[in-house]
Amino acid sequence: MTTRFITSLIPLFLLFGPSVLAQKKNPNVIIILTDDQGYGDVQSHGNPVLKTSNLDKLRAESVRFTDFHVAPMCSPTRGQLMTGKDAMRNGATAVCQGRSMVRSDIKLMPKFFAEAGYATGLFGKWHLGDSYPYLPNFRGFQEVISFRAWGITSLADYWGNSYFDPVLMHNGVDTKYNGYSTDIFFKEVMTWIEKCTIKKKPFFAYIPTNTPHIPEIVAKRYSDQYQGTFHGKPIPYEFYGMIANIDENIGKLEAFLKEKGLRDNTILIFMSDNGTQNGEAQSVFNAGMRDRKTSVYEGGHRVPLFVRWVDGKLQHGTNIAELTQVQDLLPTLIELCNLNSGRNKFDGTSLARLLKGQQKKLNDRMCVVQYKVSGAKWDPALVMWNKWRLVNGKELFNIKNDPGQQENSIKKFPAVARKMLAHYDNWYKKVKPEFDRDRFIIVGSKEANPVSLYANDWNGDYCDNLGGLISCKSKGNWNLIVGRAGSYEIELRRWSEESLKTLTEPFDNSLNMQKSARPIAKAQLLIQDIDQTIDTKPEATVARFVVQLKAGKTKLTTNLVDKDGKLLANAMYVKVKRIN
Repeated sequence: MTTRFITSLIPLFLLFGPSVLAQKKNPNVIIILTDDQGYGDVQSHGNPVLKTSNLDKLRAESVRFTDFHVAPMCSPTRGQLMTGKDAMRNGATAVCQGRSMVRSDIKLMPKFFAEAGYATGLFGKWHLGDSYPYLPNFRGFQEVISFRAWGITSLADYWGNSYFDPVLMHNGVDTKYNGYSTDIFFKEVMTWIEKCTIKKKPFFAYIPTNTPHIPEIVAKRYSDQYQGTFHGKPIPYEFYGMIANIDENIGKLEAFLKEKGLRDNTILIFMSDNGTQNGEAQSVFNAGMRDRKTSVYEGGHRVPLFVRWVDGKLQHGTNIAELTQVQDLLPTLIELCNLNSGRNKFDGTSLARLLKGQQKKLNDRMCVVQYKVSGAKWDPALVMWNKWRLVNGKELFNIKNDPGQQENSIKKFPAVARKMLAHYDNWYKKVKPEFDRDRFIIVGSKEANPVSLYANDWNGDYCDNLGGLISCKSKGNWNLIVGRAGSYEIELRRWSEESLKTLTEPFDNSLNMQKSARPIAKAQLLIQDIDQTIDTKPEATVARFVVQLKAGKTKLTTNLVDKDGKLLANAMYVKVKRIN
């Protein structure tokens, strides 16, 4: 009887089983985001000098977006990618001065994947906040190998770091690695992916390289081939050498995916974060576009976008000329990977149907690019509509007829300008209140204690590189939330902790660095209702305070002053630790 019952179920399994078995596993996702590589810094885009054979092969196998736009600088693009929201809406509109942090209440891309059972990993540049709760481990990434701020050698980076044999943060712990930074990131991501496959987990791998951003450092075997001139113009041999190294690593990743049987069911995305940073590269070839990184002209924000997913049967080998923006990628991946978007709303729109050939055109849309610190109207900003570009509210270009943006047509087409101006005004009214919302670093929490603070994340003067550190004249403060009331130790430093340098000594002992010595004799701490000043000794490396803090929102100011009480600068490195 039992045997007949079991046997009778077999046809049902045969009936329903094939459809279940035929279901594809969740696609893996890899996003490669290079740093400061422009649209023209790709051989297959017409560059007459640069050789990018692996990238060109990937392009040939991908869907290519030829009118794809990001922000003109690092952090705003990264924030838009991670949130699907405009920079003015998510809060990360600049690279420092407290404006490189996406608000903590906004859900980021890796969390969507993690909630769907994906392993999530970041291998490279983050640049969306260097203190809790903005660090990538707290925003949805389970495995992180990264560095602080804009790059290796930034103010917040590990003291004395280099592209070769760098100290990188591995899940929050400074760890020494051997090799060249880009090589390390690709090697580590492949090691991690292999572990994911052993565990049979789909993965989301984010590989935002720190190259070809300055400083332009690469092994000579990559750069020497580009020594010389092109039509009398100097070739940026180190910049091109860094791209050649990226290209080689893309080839290694491709070979790895193929060997492991992962290539066809992996959505592979290649893009850059803004226009080319190198003036010589712009001069050699810029795909006919005007200007470069930091500009709201086309050369500052139109970048490559290649998308390949063999099992997804995308329209590989074709170009899509629709106006698209980096905010589109999160809703696109949510649809392609069948993730749960919940109640989250995006400024971007899904490109999934375009990629699959199920849709030929997007609905009529205007897209806005605005970045920098002020958030003031048109400071600077761009509205895009089909092939129209309204720059800073004053210049109108049609890039179909005028790709180099040489002829201001605002007087010839006043109706077009009025419509784009109206769109911007309506957009700005909606996003400005969200831009104005403060972002707070949390200290004294159970999740992160102690917390290090860096000048690149303060509200104040531009201070995120070696120049600002050496001059030691910058001033700023941090918006904090004290997570728990109690006793706190707050340490103020002139130089980073691992440097072991005193408060008063110069950057080094060379003659031209003697001015970097500052006559610091006192340190002042201002937080909540506390105003304390202590004397510091010349041989001291730190000024240390112990204070009682109440829980809640506050502002922290850390003054370094001379013997006469003159304010020299604010401490650019601060550590806050709850001690009871």
